[in-house]
This record gives sequence, C-alpha cells and structure tokens, in this order.
Amino acid sequence: MNTHRKTGFDRFYDVNGWTFVLTALLLIGLFMLYPIANSLWLSLHSGKGLVVKFVGLGNVMRLLHDPVFQTALLNTLIFLVVQVPLMILLALVTATCLNSDNLRWKGFFRTAIFLPCVTSLVAYSILFKSMFAYDGVVNSMLQLVGIVDDPIPWLSDPFWSRVTIICAITWRWTGYNMIFYLAAMQNIDKSIYEAARLEGVTPRQAFFYITIPLLKPVILFTSVVSTIGTLQLFDEPMNITAGGPANSTLTLSMYIYNLSFKFVPNFGYAATVSYVIVIFAALLALVQFKFAKDRK
Repeated sequence: MNTHRKTGFDRFYDVNGWTFVLTALLLIGLFMLYPIANSLWLSLHSGKGLVVKFVGLGNVMRLLHDPVFQTALLNTLIFLVVQVPLMILLALVTATCLNSDNLRWKGFFRTAIFLPCVTSLVAYSILFKSMFAYDGVVNSMLQLVGIVDDPIPWLSDPFWSRVTIICAITWRWTGYNMIFYLAAMQNIDKSIYEAARLEGVTPRQAFFYITIPLLKPVILFTSVVSTIGTLQLFDEPMNITAGGPANSTLTLSMYIYNLSFKFVPNFGYAATVSYVIVIFAALLALVQFKFAKDRK
C-alpha cells in the first residue's frame, strides 16, 4: 500500500504544471469547446438574424421536409462515394509508380503531382471554370482529337457539372494523399519484397498482399481525412458552378453559407444543418475504423 503523501515540494510542481497548460486549456475552451456548445444551443432556435426563439427539435423536423437540404445532402454523398475512392486509388497507383527505383526524374514528378494541393483554391477554381467552359480548352481538345463532335456542356448540365467538380477535387488532392503513401512505402523494408521475389511472387501479388496490408493505417488515415474534407466541400462548387445548374452541385456547406448570409439569415437552422455534417463525419469515420480493424 502506497502511503506516500505529497509534500509541499510536490504540490509546488503540480501547480507549475497546471500553470504551463492553463493558457492552452483556456484557448481550447474559448475557441473550440465554447463554439461547439454555443452552436448546439443555437441549433435549438430559429428566426431571422439575431431575433430567434426556442423551437427545440423544430429545426430537425424542418430538415426532414426541406427539399433543398435533401438535394444538397444527395450531392454531397455523390461526391463522397465517387471522388474519395477514385482519389485514393489514383494516389496509391501514383505513389507506387513514383516509388520505383528505375524511374528517372522522380523528384520532378513528385513535386509536379503534389503542387496542385498548395495552389490557391480560388485561382485554380477559376482556371477550371475557364477550361471547362462551353468554348474552353477541354472541349477544343476533345473535338480536335475526334472524341466528341459537339462541345460538352460541362457547366450547364447537371451530370457534367458534377463530373467537373469531381475532376477538380481529384486533381487538387490526389497528390496530397500520394505523399502519405509514398512516405509509408519508403519505410517498408526492401528485404520483404526481395524475399517475396525469391519465392516467385509477382509484382502484382506483392502490391496486393504486401504493400496494401502494410499501408492499411495510412489508407485509413487518408480515407477519414478525405471523407471529412468532402463532407465540408465548399470552394470548388462555389467558384466553378455556384451550386448550379438547378442546385445539381449544391453541397451542405454551400447550403449552410446560403442560410447564413445569402438568404434571410437563419443561424439556428444553419447550425442544425452543420451538425448533419458532424454526425455523418463521425458515423463514416466509425465505419471506416471498424472496417479497417484487424480480424483475429
């Protein structure tokens, strides 16, 4: 049984420890915990601007009958289901190619592929809007090589506008995920691949049965981060298509912005929509953690 009692000397260092972390705790409480609690309380109110009244779960009931919210949720889930797996697959393949010992100019290719994720969101969105315009360079190139006869309405058709947004997001964030996979691949012991090669394992088998299992924690991390980022998608639809045509690229984050600043301000209802993103992000992260858990 431990009968040691704290002396004044021990208590002095306890106080010093709490003093050191007190500033960080206050900042976390002020800029993280308080906004979370305040937004949760705000989601129970509704009204115009700052003139609000308590409605309890009234905003939740409104969500169930809000066609614009349902459209924004569907669009966000479409981007999530299509773009995230596509981006992760491309990042894996690209990292595998750039990890080859026989590839020349690896530094140049790595920098070139990573560069889009550090460019300005607004600048690259405007560039994509110009490229995918009806008379833009993309349609000109497709017609030049004979792939299409008539220009594709990238920005004026609901289907093609979603394709444009997916292309833009994939172009920007593939290199970001590639860096994580490339760093993880370089930490895999080369002797594992050498032993597998001596056993007659083909490069394709080595990729699926050695590389992928060893990259499992990194794949999980990038999947969760990409899922959260896609659920918060805002910049590309806002700058490229402005949520159109006919709300076909309207996302949850754009709808929150519209509710807060574009339409008659209803901060309570906007806070309720924001918690839909929180709930979906938490549920999808739990599913991904569960799916990636090692089975005994």
